Order: sequence, then C-alpha cells, then structure tokens
Amino acid sequence: MAIVAGVDFGTLSVRVSIIDSEHGRRGSAVAEYPLHRKREDPDYATQAHEDQMRGLVAATRNAVADAGINGHQVEAIALDTTGSSVVPVDSAMQPLSEYYLWCDHRAHEEAQEITALAHKENLEAIEWCGGVYSHEWGFAKLLHWLRHNPGKRAQFASAFEHCDMVAAALCGITDPKKVKRSVCAMGHKWMWNPKWGGLPSQSFLSKVDPLLDGVRDKLEGEYLTSDHLAGHLSPYWAGEMGLRAGIPIPVGAFDAHWDALGAGCKEGDVVNVVGTSTCIVAMAKQAELIPGVCGVVPGSVHPRYTGVEAGLSATGDIFQAIANRAGVKVAELSKGLEDYRAGQTGLLRLSWDNGDRTVLVNPELGGVTFGWNLVHTAQDELFAAIEGTAFHTRIILERMAEHGVPVDRVINGGGIPQSNAVLNQVYANVLGKPVLVPAGVPTSLGSGIFALVATGKYSTVEDAQAALCLDFATVAPDPVAAATYERIYPLYRAAYFTLGTRTAPAAALGNILPELRKIAAEVMAAA
Repeated sequence: MAIVAGVDFGTLSVRVSIIDSEHGRRGSAVAEYPLHRKREDPDYATQAHEDQMRGLVAATRNAVADAGINGHQVEAIALDTTGSSVVPVDSAMQPLSEYYLWCDHRAHEEAQEITALAHKENLEAIEWCGGVYSHEWGFAKLLHWLRHNPGKRAQFASAFEHCDMVAAALCGITDPKKVKRSVCAMGHKWMWNPKWGGLPSQSFLSKVDPLLDGVRDKLEGEYLTSDHLAGHLSPYWAGEMGLRAGIPIPVGAFDAHWDALGAGCKEGDVVNVVGTSTCIVAMAKQAELIPGVCGVVPGSVHPRYTGVEAGLSATGDIFQAIANRAGVKVAELSKGLEDYRAGQTGLLRLSWDNGDRTVLVNPELGGVTFGWNLVHTAQDELFAAIEGTAFHTRIILERMAEHGVPVDRVINGGGIPQSNAVLNQVYANVLGKPVLVPAGVPTSLGSGIFALVATGKYSTVEDAQAALCLDFATVAPDPVAAATYERIYPLYRAAYFTLGTRTAPAAALGNILPELRKIAAEVMAAA
C-alpha cells in the first residue's frame, strides 16, 4: 500500500486529499483564500501566492489529521491548479505581483493584437488554439502586466502558470531557468507545441510588442508531461506541511484536466467539469484542428493522448449571480426546480455573462435572456440558465464531434453535478444521451493518480484509475423533455451564432420569441 496527497487548487479554495492505493480517499480538508476583485473594474481578478501557500499548508495538515495518519507516511504529493493563472517573478522566483487569475479578463486588447498578428503572419499555433487567442491566456496577461507595471519591468525574470509556480516553490527552486514547466499549461495557454519547436518565435512576439523582447528566453526550460517529476519536497515546506522531505512531486497540470482523469475519463469520453465555469475535456489518439476550441495539445491530459479543451467562461458563477440579485442563496433558490418541465418558462438564456470561451472565443459578449414577461421569477431564470449552459455545452460537443473527437460517453464531473440532480437531468435531456455522474467527489483524485504513479505503485494512469475512480450513477434522458429541447435547440443556435457574430443577419432572431411562447404554452397545457 502507498499513501499520497492529491492537491486541487480551485478559484476560492484548495482541497487536499489523502489517498491510499488500496482504499482510495482516506481523508480530506479544504482551506479558503481571498479572491481580489474591483467593483469599478469587473474584469479584475487576482490572488496572492502567499495566501494560496498558507491555504495549502492548513489544508494539508488538516487532511493528514482527518486521515488519522502520520504525515511522514505520505510518499508523494501532486497538485493541479486553475489556469491560465499567471504570476511574473524576479530572478529569485519571488512574485512581482499577484496572480492574474484565470477569470481576470483585463487583457482584451492584448489578446486581439496577438490574434490579428498571428493571422497576418500565418502563425500555425493560432489555428491549434481555435483561431482566436484568448484574453484568459498567458501571453495576453503577461503583456498586459508589462504595459501596466513599468516600474517593475527591470526586475522581471520570467512568468509562470500557477501549477508550475507552486511546484517550484514546494521543491525549493529559486532559479527560474530550473523550473519544470507543464505541457498542459503551456500547450493550452501559451501556444507551446513540439510541432513547431515549442513557443512562437521571438520575432513574432516582438512584433506584437517590443515589451516582449527576450521573453522567449525567459520562458525557456524543460516542458514535460505529468509522468515526469517537477522535483522533490524541500525541507522547509516539508516542515510547514508536516510531511517528509524529499518525496516526489510530479509536474502539475490544470485542475479540469486532472479532474477529468479522476472522473474516469478514457478515450471516447467527454468530461464536463462543471464548477464556477465549465471546462470540457476529452482526449484522443489523434485529433485535428477544431475551429473555436481553445486547445488541442499532445500529452496535456494523459501523457500518451492528445488533450482537447473547451468550455464555458461561467456556469456556477451565473447561478450565483442570479441568486445574489434575488437576495437568496443558490440552494434556497433551487428548491422546487425538480418540478420544472422543459421549456415551461418560455425563457431562453445565453451563458455569456463572463464572455464566450468556446466556440466564439469572444470576451465582449454579455448575458442575454429572451422571453421575459411581467410574472417571471428569479427561479425561472435559474432554470433557464441551467438549460442555457446545457445548450451551450451541446454546441461545443457537436463542434468537437464534427472534427474527429469521439463523444461516446458524457461524464459530468466537477463540484456542481454532485449536488444538483436537476442540472444532470437537464443536460441528459438537452444532449439526448445518458450522462454519467461519479458517485462521490472526484476532485483531487486526478492529483492522487499522478502522485501514485510517481511512487511507482502503479505504472500507468489506467492502472491508477482502475484503483481510484468512483462508480457512476447514470442519468438517462426523459423522452418527452428531450423532444421539447429538440425544438428549442435550433432557437438557441440561432441566437448564439447571430448575436455572437458581428456580420450575422439579424433576421435570424425574428422567430425566437414567438416560438418560445408557443412551446411554453404547449408544455403548460400538457401538464
């Protein structure tokens, strides 16, 4: 038997699970940390590295206590994080500012400039990240930081994704050149790919802005999949966390990618990691370019497969915002949603409250709801928002399938599906196929899988998955609801592609409101 620690850094908290190779999760703990936002700038979202490390220490000690073990029994620790969450550092690996968190959207202009030049220069990398470079990604955030922090530019030595920064800190690495970088993070968010020799050329980056002169060298280093080691736990952090110094730490990855493996993802599966946002993850032996899909990267999810990533920029955040405006908690507002029927509200709600990540890749979009009348309630909007995120997910899955990614099984992972049966049923009805839901919380199991592989207890990801992954509950589509959604889905597609595309003809919207009213009336009459 081997005992390891699996770490998952989320948007608001870090979860540490103590996992053994024979019995799975033995204990866990969560520690929160602040998310810094500004009311006057809704695109602003940062976190302090020090807050996150304090959270990691507290959660690790509490998880060890919850498991009833001695921390020195832990044989490896592995971690995943949000991304693209970027921190610039000096030559001693000290942060020069807080992380530009994944949901920090200040780098709109920078992303547009990168996209425009990439197409002008016929940069192959832009095609492999969906044809549009996102404001959520690394180079855009780094350029924004350089432009807005002139007094710190002289100290700038490199920039790191959250997963690489934490691993380097735990290993005691103080030279940016010696940090191992995650293929997952750099491939999906920094246009890295061995196909064209790694990162985009320095000449391209300098053409974007001379502030990026020399940045390619500053981002150099080993780029590795997560079956390699970032290093070993330093004596300092071992003492802080109550663990044994010298235990291996695999190269990290993004939370959704490892959550997908922890949820049992295999080739042919698509995992919807549904939380504050949704990350949609798949993997295939071979994958082609997928327009509008934010990343197709060898080794990013599973070391031997090409990882495919897409997603919604807000999901749980939308539900929370609706509840906040109503002055209640989401759980309270959700009571009674199980009695709602497909299409009964007459509302059609797009999921653009935080922009569009896939397939339009447009941060300038905003929330839209069709069909309001004078008696609609916040609960009606919440149900319509669940339907809307399901419709958006269907658009993404159809795009992936059109370009060779098999969609044989749909797994709803992440935190929300564990406590929201209505969401799982709506997704099954909208997608028209069974949805599998892990029978328990899969968060941090992916980290545990790679930690156990690092100990040598299991030689492959698949062997570790067989030992750790949870059983599934199957949510089958309701035929009546599925038939109703087949009528509504074309209306959603029309709204999505017409409003989301500047050159689309507005006439495509003319049928939406009368059809929504007609469907709602028929649903209510049938009830």
